[in-house]
Amino acid sequence: MKTINYEQLASELDAIKMQTLDKVGQKDADYIRSIVRKQRLCEWSGRILLMLGFIQPLLWVAGVLLLALAKILDNMEIGHNVMHGQYDWMNDKQLNSQHYEWDIACDGQSWHRVHNFEHHTYTNIIGKDRDFGYGLLRLSNDFKWRLKNIWQFITYINLTVLFQWGVSYHELAAERVFMGKKKESRETDVSHAMLKRRFFSKGARQLIKDYALFPLLAGPLFLWVLAGNFLANLIRNLWTSTIIFCGHFTEETKTFNEQDCVNETQGQWYYRQVLGSSNINGANWFHILTGHLSCQIEHHLFPDMPSSRYQEVAPKVQAVLKKHGIAYNTGGFFKQYTSVLKRILRYSFK
Repeated sequence: MKTINYEQLASELDAIKMQTLDKVGQKDADYIRSIVRKQRLCEWSGRILLMLGFIQPLLWVAGVLLLALAKILDNMEIGHNVMHGQYDWMNDKQLNSQHYEWDIACDGQSWHRVHNFEHHTYTNIIGKDRDFGYGLLRLSNDFKWRLKNIWQFITYINLTVLFQWGVSYHELAAERVFMGKKKESRETDVSHAMLKRRFFSKGARQLIKDYALFPLLAGPLFLWVLAGNFLANLIRNLWTSTIIFCGHFTEETKTFNEQDCVNETQGQWYYRQVLGSSNINGANWFHILTGHLSCQIEHHLFPDMPSSRYQEVAPKVQAVLKKHGIAYNTGGFFKQYTSVLKRILRYSFK
């Protein structure tokens, strides 16, 4: 087995990062602003077409699809990447990681704590990364088998359908907050009262907007708009959850324990990010709709790099990893998604 030179690995990957960041500028600003414009156009076109559905049902279908597309772009290519700080250098308040709030039930600050900090720092470290299985799914032998794991595929289906709510509820950790086993949030001093207040506040705003405000504004077309908003949210949930699972839970992704990562060097951290991530091959439009999380390996290596640069750096990253004998897990969508389903089913049993 080839011994990995972690210092050299870090040096080579750092060089890719710095060379790419040195090129970041107006082209990247124009790109993200164009995506924002397209997202807004899709949203308002979709909402208008939903109200024209009584004239021609196909217009309503188009409205649903456009609104779903708008929500996907907002969550994936805009929200997720903006909140990683990829565009903070623009000094644009609307695209600043600390001010952006996305069209999803999850509170932005909660996402910063659990995803940006915990998940990206402690990727796949059992006991530190709460994103691994989301506390609901057994995806490795690191977890003791329990009877409830037999039906975890049904749990997975429910999670994908209600994904925005699962992500929103994630930090609260129901068994610790609402069931009386309270424990302070790891790595933060956020009170549970604040967590609950922000959870219910953001969730209520989303429910009112999609299922009260816009349907009521439609007057006699209330039910058309209500049903359209419901389906658009469902499509968004299914898409985002599937892409995220394909990037993290294929059969090839590895787990780690806390002892593995004591005094971890930058090179070892890079190594862990690669082994804990999976890529998905696809056309340019596919990468945009995934928020470039189809390049999950590159995202985990360089989370604050503008996402549209990931396709550019991917061949360079792959070449470095090949040189060091490190597997680069990538494949087509159906291959990766099938791998995820196999993993969920495999660990449903002892």
